[in-house]
Amino acid sequence: MHLVTLKNWSETEILETVENGIKIKNYPEKYKHAAGGLSLALLFQKTSTRTRCAGEIGIVQLGGYVHYLDWRTTNFGLADLSDEIRVLSAYVDVILARFLKHADICEAAEAASVPMINGCCDRYHPTQALGDLMTIQEHIGRLDGVKVCFIGVHNNVCNSLIAAGMKVGLEVTVIAPEINPAAEDGELLSEAEKKGCYKAISTDVDHSVLALQEVISESDVVYTDTWIDMEFFTDPNFAEERESRINKMLPYQLNNTLLKGLNCKIMHCLPAHRGYEISGELLDDPRSIIFHQSENRLYSMKAILLHLLNN
Repeated sequence: MHLVTLKNWSETEILETVENGIKIKNYPEKYKHAAGGLSLALLFQKTSTRTRCAGEIGIVQLGGYVHYLDWRTTNFGLADLSDEIRVLSAYVDVILARFLKHADICEAAEAASVPMINGCCDRYHPTQALGDLMTIQEHIGRLDGVKVCFIGVHNNVCNSLIAAGMKVGLEVTVIAPEINPAAEDGELLSEAEKKGCYKAISTDVDHSVLALQEVISESDVVYTDTWIDMEFFTDPNFAEERESRINKMLPYQLNNTLLKGLNCKIMHCLPAHRGYEISGELLDDPRSIIFHQSENRLYSMKAILLHLLNN
């Protein structure tokens, strides 16, 4: 069993993982030896803070071992991906991979003889979504019927939020003037729309602050993410596209003016660009559950590891 995308996980599997994440958080001593003697390999093509720490620290706190592999210091970039994954599978019990391309995580999962976890690719970020569900459950007390408004660039995080929400009853509304081309998943959006758990708000009309407030005023959660992938934010070769996107997206920034008088929870998967997709003061606003959300990545990752290892 793998975690490549939550599209292939059942409602029961998702809800049990969320519930177990909360149990692990509240009763860590009970899980100190849950993965005793088992090993996790982390194979990363790009930078990471939360996903890497959640995997490394999580498996150790469960009594297991961790082996971090920087893509650039291995033969993965030189050899056939499937061959190298078969070799790595013989050494460890589970693999957490952060690849640039979704096709590569699919190929790796096909070749692996141990569970593969997608630690983020250009189309999905399922471990983030499971941590998000855990956070919503903790702070709102339920998942079914919770209204989430995702505002910004439609990306891999947005896709996984929709895929997760479709299974557990979240109602996800997306206000996205732009979609990352690599994140396009018409099949997912069509299915979610038919089930009534996803809708996209047109950005072709005038979205003044008042209009945006009207859209998000009925939401329990408002969620945003970076407008520009982290690896491109300071890349001089991406400077022109960066400025164009910032100018286009600034009217959709989460800030005190937009959220004035609204009693919604504020979420962001981090890392954030303060002053861009979200104003700095909102990260520390009483309505913000952003750093709880970040902390919960550890407990939800532990729950993911145990679920896969037990299967």
